[in-house]
Amino acid sequence: MKLVYFGDVVGKSGRVALREHLPRVIEHLNPDFIIVNGENAAHGFGITEKICKQFFEMDVDVVTTGNHVWDQREIIKFIGHEPRLLRPLNYPELTPGNGSGIFKSRNGERVLVAQVMGRLFMDSLDDPFVAIDRLLEKLKLRSHFDCAVIDIHAEATSEKMALGQYLDGKVSMVVGTHSHIPTADAQILNKGTGYQTDLGMCGDYDSVIGMKSNIAIDKFTKKMPSERLSPADGEGTICGIYLETNNQTSMASKIDPIRLGGRLKNYMPDNK
Repeated sequence: MKLVYFGDVVGKSGRVALREHLPRVIEHLNPDFIIVNGENAAHGFGITEKICKQFFEMDVDVVTTGNHVWDQREIIKFIGHEPRLLRPLNYPELTPGNGSGIFKSRNGERVLVAQVMGRLFMDSLDDPFVAIDRLLEKLKLRSHFDCAVIDIHAEATSEKMALGQYLDGKVSMVVGTHSHIPTADAQILNKGTGYQTDLGMCGDYDSVIGMKSNIAIDKFTKKMPSERLSPADGEGTICGIYLETNNQTSMASKIDPIRLGGRLKNYMPDNK
């Protein structure tokens, strides 16, 4: 099967860029499944019901989040009855919403999507490695799903890479989000799992990780109360990953980055 996953959408610039460029991706790559991280979509902080539904109207199948999932309080009620909107799996058991789900792709295959949040330099949550182990003890590749994508939303590249190596051969792909900078290490690991440390963001790269540079610089240089960070509003770039899996093994057969629009050097994978 063929799958695309786009990194953190930051503010209006990211939403506009996704709306503009996603149809081209769909036409060129004809993906069976589309995932978007939307945790910064509402003016850089969280996601609203309206924005989430707009993503679904763009043919997005699943929206993931991260540490900003609760920034827009209205999402607490919505996430409880929208299984296609995920929060990190390793939140406490009674937290609203789901950290994983199995969804049907356009070609009829079953796709497991799960997200965990890292613990290095992040909020103190349950162990992400244990959380994934518990999930995979209940759900078996080929028996319960045909493709599995694990998102680790984390600060530390080492923690992301450790989870990728830990899950090699157990899932189809492990990717990182949260850092907003696309890494250049898209690869297939030794046992067949596709991997990239960070997908990057969908937003204006003439910025500090999607936020207006002057406000971010003030926070570093003055160490005083300042204006709240707000998203940069220039032309956005969409960044993500393209995955193809082997129909017999469910492991990755191809993985390539996607970069379209804006300031970064554009790259679209071939579809052969």
